[in-house]
Amino acid sequence: MPADESAAYRDLLDHQRRTALLGSAAGLLGWDQEVLMPPGAVAHRAAQLAELARVTHARATDPAVGRWLDICKAEGVGADDPASAEAVNLREWRRGYDRATRLPSALAVETAALQSTAQAAWAQARHANDFAGFAEPLARTVELARRKADALNPDGRFAEPWDALAESYEPGLRAAEVERVFAALIPPLKEVTEALIDAQAARGEPADLRRHVPRTVQEPFFRDVLRAVGFNFDRGRLDSSAHPFCSGSHPTDVRLTTHYDEHDIIDGLSSALHEAGHGMYEQGLPAAHAYTPRGGSIGLAIHESQSRLWENHVGRSPAFWRWALPKLNAATGDAFDGLDPATLCDAINRVAPGLIRIEADEATYHQHIAIRFDLERRMLDGRLATADLPDAWRAAYADRLGVAVPDDARGCLQDIHWSMGALGYFPTYTLGTLYAAQLFDAAERDLGPQADAFAAGDFTPLRRWLNTHIHEPGHTWDAETLCTRVTGNPLDPTHFLNHLRSRI
Repeated sequence: MPADESAAYRDLLDHQRRTALLGSAAGLLGWDQEVLMPPGAVAHRAAQLAELARVTHARATDPAVGRWLDICKAEGVGADDPASAEAVNLREWRRGYDRATRLPSALAVETAALQSTAQAAWAQARHANDFAGFAEPLARTVELARRKADALNPDGRFAEPWDALAESYEPGLRAAEVERVFAALIPPLKEVTEALIDAQAARGEPADLRRHVPRTVQEPFFRDVLRAVGFNFDRGRLDSSAHPFCSGSHPTDVRLTTHYDEHDIIDGLSSALHEAGHGMYEQGLPAAHAYTPRGGSIGLAIHESQSRLWENHVGRSPAFWRWALPKLNAATGDAFDGLDPATLCDAINRVAPGLIRIEADEATYHQHIAIRFDLERRMLDGRLATADLPDAWRAAYADRLGVAVPDDARGCLQDIHWSMGALGYFPTYTLGTLYAAQLFDAAERDLGPQADAFAAGDFTPLRRWLNTHIHEPGHTWDAETLCTRVTGNPLDPTHFLNHLRSRI
């Protein structure tokens, strides 16, 4: 039956759109908490978010949703075309309904309230370098995550708690699959990393890119760059926060943040480009299907592919800096005069194991992800007590990266994700990086090499290619299917490894 002839589908569509609107309001409150909210409002914000979570969960678990879904199935709505908007929406609404009805309302409300207070506790603890200030919220967060995982797994379909939680961020992802990806990636990545380090040692010391550039100069420069690559400021904005992020409530309202270091403008620009990649994905989603799965993103791996593509394959390329370096000098009063794009990129792309994930080079970055993946699995299944996280973190960094962690602010307190309750999240960064390399290769296969276009400040062909092949389809397919349709092959780490090898 066509969707326009089904009363059940029309009722379901109206109900789910209204529910999605409430969710977008909660997202905007979360953005406000990180960017503008006065610190004394934490308890009030927690109450607001908890009430929104209660109402949203009640709507998501309304028995009428289940009845409408059953009627639509019986009527055959969307059955003729699995890629139709109706089929995509019904598939994802069913998945969401099944998960939501397994989750007790009280647990959803308690989790939402805790996320707000835990994020505030994390920010304060990180600033004070005081893990003790975050220890209790972290313990509660992990305990609630265990309860959530148990609730989502009544039939034992998930092999471990991590799998049940990961489903919220990357549908179908399992810890066993993540282990297989790391097993295929890490050994050759170690070899490439060593070759890169040897090659850069032969080139000598990199140029020092640290210059004093006031934030008042950085902000308009970042906006000019983001506008040039395609972020639409009529439908978005750029602010600052302790941890850069992108929050999209609708293609017409996308919020980015970055951080500003007055002695390292390059780092802030990289973060801004990263978040703009997320933002352009959100702005490129089909507004006609807003508030429905068809108009939403696939999952965090493809989302991350967009941010890593713009940050790394564009923003770390000599071609990009042939265009951007003169503009940087113009904005900073020739603070970078005397540098050429190749020298600047050599410094930007230097490989060296370090402490901070978001500052890591492309080659060592995935060790940071592997560490977090291992630690959160162990916290969830009880092998690692949350109180012992700092020591376990130090041991992992010494073992995998060969670096000594001097304090918790640069150790286990550096990421916001666990304070948000986002366990099961981190491997999407590695998956997104691998997808980014494969998608960029496919774009250049279709468009031809983009270096000359980047050097001329023309990012439109790449952006339009991404709009057509990645953004506009929304959630029509899962990540692996989309990758195969667009590139011709399933996910393959070879593209990323070759990307790194090109710098040796």
